[in-house]
Amino acid sequence: MHITSCLIRVSKHMRLAADVGGDPSAPPVILLHGGGQTRHSWGALLRKLVAQGFHVINLDARGHGDSDWAADGNYSFDELAKDLEAIIATLPVPPALVGASMGGSTALQLVGESGSALASALVLVDIVPRIEPKGASRIQAFMNGNPDGFATVADAIDAVAAYNPHRPRPETSAGIMKNLRLRADGRLHWHWDPNFLKRPPRPSGRLSAACAHVRCPTLLIRGMRSDIVSDAGVADFLSLLPSAEVFEVRSAGHMVAGDRNDVFNRAVVDFLHRKVASLPSERLSVQR
Repeated sequence: MHITSCLIRVSKHMRLAADVGGDPSAPPVILLHGGGQTRHSWGALLRKLVAQGFHVINLDARGHGDSDWAADGNYSFDELAKDLEAIIATLPVPPALVGASMGGSTALQLVGESGSALASALVLVDIVPRIEPKGASRIQAFMNGNPDGFATVADAIDAVAAYNPHRPRPETSAGIMKNLRLRADGRLHWHWDPNFLKRPPRPSGRLSAACAHVRCPTLLIRGMRSDIVSDAGVADFLSLLPSAEVFEVRSAGHMVAGDRNDVFNRAVVDFLHRKVASLPSERLSVQR
């Protein structure tokens, strides 16, 4: 399986890091991680999708991972959507978009507000227009915690365990180290621009309005332990986009892919095989 890492220029001052794999002529899929995460959150899904015959672009969002930081500190959904649209413009056919939390909101806003067929399918991972404020506040508290970084990897693991006590502690530090970087102060810091927390992307009523204009097959994957997506939030989403499917992962929280990666990956692959891989070429080749 051949997967390469590269930098993709999306504007004069912004390059996004990506892992790219699969036949470029195969149906494309773009993976969009959540706020404070990196493309490494999708490692297993990337490999599975490539093995299943898709062309996959796994992105680090601006200010995250190995992508450039925004010189003006602008991490709004408008800017994230522009970055995504620039990536889509390089592809011969509309891609399926798989986005978790921030990545899902970015994809939903772009698809719903574009006025054209930019995506062949949309997978939203534990994100809906109406999120629970208490859960959002808990995420913000976690991300704003430890501004001085960590002395050891074990300290970072402890911080994650305190935020997500239901998830088993990792057997090795290899995974969490992909989300940490050693800085000049000799401490380990989360691998995102600190300015991201000063002007983070914020949900708005635009996401609800966007739902009315989504025409591609859509799947919501919901973690049943999530404190971000509630029964009321799902009901509201389905009232706005009644054609959407919902897949519930009972033993997962907001970070569905990390909590139950096996179940999550099967759900994504099954949906894309049903809704994208089976599309005739004339459907995939919609003009943008």
